Amino acid sequence: MTKELRRLSIIMLAMFLSLFIATSWIQVVEADALAQNSNNRRTLLDSYEIQRGSIIASGAPIAYSTPTDDTYAFQRVYTDAAMWAPVTGYFNPALRSATGLERAMNAELSGTGAGAFFSEIERIVSGQPQTGFSVELSLDAEVQRVAYEALNGLQGAVVAIEPSTGRVLALASSPSYDTNQLASHDVAAVNSTYEQLEAAADNPLYNRAIAGSLNPPGSTFKLVTASAAFSTGDWTPESTLPNPARYTLPGTNQQIANSGGGTCGPGETVSIADAIRLSCNIPMAQLAVAVGEDAMRETAEAYGFDMSFDTPTPSTASTYPHGLSDDKVALTGFGQGDVRATPLQMAMVSAGLANNGVVMNPRMVDAVIGDDLSVQTAYENTEFGRAVDESVAQSVTDAMVASVASGAASNARIDGVDVAGKTGTAENGDTEPYTLWFTGFAPADDPQVAVAVVVEDGGGKGQSGSGNSIAAPIAKKIIEAVLNK
Repeated sequence: MTKELRRLSIIMLAMFLSLFIATSWIQVVEADALAQNSNNRRTLLDSYEIQRGSIIASGAPIAYSTPTDDTYAFQRVYTDAAMWAPVTGYFNPALRSATGLERAMNAELSGTGAGAFFSEIERIVSGQPQTGFSVELSLDAEVQRVAYEALNGLQGAVVAIEPSTGRVLALASSPSYDTNQLASHDVAAVNSTYEQLEAAADNPLYNRAIAGSLNPPGSTFKLVTASAAFSTGDWTPESTLPNPARYTLPGTNQQIANSGGGTCGPGETVSIADAIRLSCNIPMAQLAVAVGEDAMRETAEAYGFDMSFDTPTPSTASTYPHGLSDDKVALTGFGQGDVRATPLQMAMVSAGLANNGVVMNPRMVDAVIGDDLSVQTAYENTEFGRAVDESVAQSVTDAMVASVASGAASNARIDGVDVAGKTGTAENGDTEPYTLWFTGFAPADDPQVAVAVVVEDGGGKGQSGSGNSIAAPIAKKIIEAVLNK
């Protein structure tokens, strides 16, 4: 063989191998991603022939499909639609749109994912119609109802998490909407409804539990500030800070005050434990400056800030700002400035403290099951990481218990139960209504649930409401619902 022929043979062999590898990669590795691509019209049309699987909570379907006589073969139906809207989202084949779990779990629900291949072959052989898999949630239907009803039409959200596993027990957002109206195959009616919802001033389409327009966490962020300080080893709950009635932010003429306008209890100094118990701004601002921006951000990120979590519905990342001057760091010490958080994130902070400092990845799905009730996929509990040492978690927990027992979070008290909690009343400018918060867990010595509540627009009370008066009682109802099961 001449040199030229040998070279040509090598080139042709290389081209053949490249083509083989490329087609194998597409058919095997990228097959599922390509099948779920929104531009893949073949998969979309095929999915219309498949009865979509149910979304199940506490053993009952909250989203299911019924036969129709139109092009799309099946109509999606939602039970207690407004209550479950931030969880299920909606699926509409007429508009080629899906949100929430309907979108995140589309491959499983539609039966078009790689995992459904063998089931499809089995049905072809047996002559049975293909159906999608069902998705079994971690959410508890009773706790979800309590959470949604406790919001009572207020503009806000609730997230409840099992601290040791990360399983989401409730995820409610208010105001909400009827997902059945957006799942209708009447395109004109759906578009009209969507336009009305989108134009509404109270933004019912926002999933305030994990996304939407994020809020400053206010004093609930003091849990992160204390965690950062105690983790340095230079500060303990008994460490004291100056206790003035007014504090001038470093390098500025701007002054801040505690919520009551006076000092943080009697005395010229105040302990960090009492500053948390009484929810005082000035000592926590001073503490944040002493700890420094880097340590503050590192601790915030250890709890999950600046990260999006797939629950499997993706969350909006809560944020701790970068490049701060000391006056801005001081504001973050009590959850103001440019710090922003979702209820999911603040529930994760409490859950991490409840779980001896270890933060679990949040998840809403327990399993994917076939129509024969066989488990196709079981979801494992996974760690996000250790936020703080166990001793630090215990120190912060003790301050939270004191806050509920004899401090600023008294409306979360439950007879016979030690509740660990922290309220927040976040400012949004000189004249705007406050954002009201509570986060905590119970029982403090054997945590079963961690919860975060946010109420926007001042709970309808402008700047006269507080986290303790409005958010804490909501959290109390949810904690009781879990503990009474």
